[in-house]
Amino acid sequence: MAVPKRKTSKSKRNMRRAHDGITVAGMSVCPECGEMMRPHHACANCGQYKGQEVLAAKV
Repeated sequence: MAVPKRKTSKSKRNMRRAHDGITVAGMSVCPECGEMMRPHHACANCGQYKGQEVLAAKV
């Protein structure tokens, strides 16, 4: 069985994991109310999606 000859340093370990970081979800602006919303989702503030009301608006 293959066994590492040397301990992997913290630097090498972290370089290998460099692309595993969490990224921020993309956000867009609601054309109806101007609030930030997730793309391709109904706006949580006004309930609009593609110009149609699909959720009851917050009161």
